[in-house]
Amino acid sequence: MNIFLKDAYGKNSLTAKAILTDPVLFLAFGFGSGLAKKAPGTCGTLAAIPLYLLIAPMGNLVYCLITVIATIAGIWICDIAAEKLGEHDFGGIVWDEVAGYLITMLFIPFGWQNLLLGFVLFRFFDILKPWPIKVADRQVKGGFGIMLDDVLAGVMANIVLLFAINSTLLD
Repeated sequence: MNIFLKDAYGKNSLTAKAILTDPVLFLAFGFGSGLAKKAPGTCGTLAAIPLYLLIAPMGNLVYCLITVIATIAGIWICDIAAEKLGEHDFGGIVWDEVAGYLITMLFIPFGWQNLLLGFVLFRFFDILKPWPIKVADRQVKGGFGIMLDDVLAGVMANIVLLFAINSTLLD
């Protein structure tokens, strides 16, 4: 018995091997992080940090471009993954968390304190789902719906983080 992985995922009972060997599912499951038995969304957000560390030094233009591509492609990735799993917004689909964290960190100066605070803020908004995130989560379906609530959580976390950085809160 493996303490980290379930035996099957989604209504179509896909195996971990099937997920890890399918390029779309591999991305949808956040490079495998969505296979976590507990807190797959948090694991997916953690999986976004190495990607952030890779692209943050490339400058705002490249960072924005990659974030936009990850977000737009995420609509398709999440839609296909939900179809393959036979389940809308299955918890292991965490590409939306990856894109949401990248959005959180848009225009944020690199620093370990900012990285950590961005992580905490994104998880806060993603889990709590204040208005309008909760409305989007409940009413919008398909890949766009899977992505939208995390995009909104990322935008809200980004605004709070920018405010904190530009005020005396992080001095």
